[in-house]
Amino acid sequence: MFRVLFSLALLLAPMLAQAHEVTAMGRGFTTGFMHPLLGLDHVLAMLAVGIWGAQLGRPAIWILPVTFPLVMAFGGVAGVLGLPLPAVEVGIALSAVVLGVLVALRKEVPLAAAMGVVAVFALCHGHAHGTEIPHAANPATFALGFVLATGLLHTAGIALGTLNVLDRGMQILRAGGGVIALGGLYYLLLLVR
Repeated sequence: MFRVLFSLALLLAPMLAQAHEVTAMGRGFTTGFMHPLLGLDHVLAMLAVGIWGAQLGRPAIWILPVTFPLVMAFGGVAGVLGLPLPAVEVGIALSAVVLGVLVALRKEVPLAAAMGVVAVFALCHGHAHGTEIPHAANPATFALGFVLATGLLHTAGIALGTLNVLDRGMQILRAGGGVIALGGLYYLLLLVR
């Protein structure tokens, strides 16, 4: 458990060491990489995908975290092209709520259904990232940055998901899912008010 938490702390350390405001960061890869890491709504959803995949076991442990960035890329293209996707921010907030609840309930569903849930939310996250790409100094490196950060957050979620092998690991994960859902609900309420 110590190794998992230490690895997660190392993953999040660059956020703490960042000495500049988001607007002052270099464009391109750094901006793209930091975009998902600086939005708690993104972090919560990405971690939940990895945790839920770990809870579902093989092959979901790998398929869900691969499905997300693949579909996210399509959402990103839609955002770049200016194609409208209604209620993207609501979808992002709902992703944390729904995925958090699925983790909290340790909900087992068929793999195709799990992939569908993840894909819907990946489309929203991708669209949000895609609308930022045209403003980046280097759109290709921006996209590479946000895809890499997303993958790292999924990997951290998978690592956390391995807590289920501990005696009280499943209870910890389920409580974490509740926290993720509450975080998503908080963002959802901010959007509605």
